[in-house]
Amino acid sequence: MGEETPHQTAHRIVTELAELYEQATGRLRAALVSYLDKGIVPELQARRSGVFTYPELRLSYDPNGKPPVFSRSFAKLSEPGVYVTTITEPELFRDYLEEQLILLLSDYQIELEVRVSSVEIPYSYVLDGSDDLNMENADPGELARLFPFADLAFIGDEIADGEFVSTDGTRPLALFDGPRTDLSLHRLYHYTGTPFEHIQQFILFTNYHRYVDEFISWGLQQLREGDEYTELSVAGFVTVDKHTKNAEKIIANTPWHKYQMPAYHLRAKDGRGITLVNIGVGPTNAKTITEHLAVLRPQCWLMIGHCGGLRRSQRLGDYVLAHAYHRNDHVLDDVLPLDIPIPALAEIQVALAEATARVSGEGMDKVKTRLRTGTVVSKDDRNWELRYTQEAKMINRSRAIAVDLESATIAANGFRFRVPYGTLLCVSDKPLHGEIKLPGAANLFYQKSVREHMLIGFEAINILKNDVDNSLHSRKLRAFEEPPFR
Repeated sequence: MGEETPHQTAHRIVTELAELYEQATGRLRAALVSYLDKGIVPELQARRSGVFTYPELRLSYDPNGKPPVFSRSFAKLSEPGVYVTTITEPELFRDYLEEQLILLLSDYQIELEVRVSSVEIPYSYVLDGSDDLNMENADPGELARLFPFADLAFIGDEIADGEFVSTDGTRPLALFDGPRTDLSLHRLYHYTGTPFEHIQQFILFTNYHRYVDEFISWGLQQLREGDEYTELSVAGFVTVDKHTKNAEKIIANTPWHKYQMPAYHLRAKDGRGITLVNIGVGPTNAKTITEHLAVLRPQCWLMIGHCGGLRRSQRLGDYVLAHAYHRNDHVLDDVLPLDIPIPALAEIQVALAEATARVSGEGMDKVKTRLRTGTVVSKDDRNWELRYTQEAKMINRSRAIAVDLESATIAANGFRFRVPYGTLLCVSDKPLHGEIKLPGAANLFYQKSVREHMLIGFEAINILKNDVDNSLHSRKLRAFEEPPFR
């Protein structure tokens, strides 16, 4: 037989990772069953031998001469050395892992090795969906003493934030290791009310539940009339497809309100569908959900919501395309200081502007009368208007044209975690000029503006899907010392 191709090697490596992971989680689940049912305590010596540990992927690079230079923003090696990461859920991440490895194997002379790591898998990550585990009388403190647990002292974002210091001379292979990824996956499960496996590569955020209604309506239409999407997964752990009878009624009766940030996934092959998350109002949820979604390495996330217009020339229903962000949210200051700029990404800006023109049916010149680019200021105080004199001065100095409570946070964490981001907001009131939606016109305004706004989001994603392999992942998001994996 001849040598393996990069595709064959990448596939084999991920399969080896998956086998080690399944063996470790299987042993951990079996040990929990034995303890909970029979009181059998796992032997410490067995734990030290790595029976419950994550698989580890090691990449060794020792070039002859200078490393080659590539224009892409990821799957690059700038320095010789050994790059290491632990991996969780290899099958969930198979496409992502194989993509990174194929590019690296094609362009560099590297050696790959799969090992059993020394990092144990926390027992709590094998509990969800495990009907064979009798947890009724379990003592969490005793379980943490006898089994590996999620030790927060060893879980963080030091790699992404540029604060990681190696203790053994190796370099990080990815932004997130196994424990950090697992922490987020299982929190997503509880925050969104959906399986984390259903989250798609293209993500929309909104701050208003009416957008959810439009997403569901449009999603069901796509299922019934086309073949791009396979099913709709909604908060409350309910999934419907084109053959589901009374799908609207089933979805309406789901307990979505039990979840802090309910999510909705229009699923497609290879995860190339669309996820919508209703993050509600405020920067805290925006920070929380993006920090957890980032471990899934989405292709992009876009904020599609309502805002307050700050200029007299704006009208209710006009759009704001953010090309700058004034962060006044105070939730990321410690990890991303305010003196670090958050750039607009040209690929996202063009897609959102083009999508607005297509959906509205108007030429770009006419669209510009309804769509204005400018600075969006994001606050952490919903009642900022009560300090009118102070706030008006700040807004004037920043040249902001719109205000909300989430967009800058979402963009900042996109920058921080190297996830392409963008913002298109709809003006729903003008707080500085006394213009609000009158009760009689409110429903008509929402019906028209929300539907068009959502359609623009869908169209922008369709445009961006064609740029994934070319320019979507901007080099603006990468530092000069980066892990090789995107």
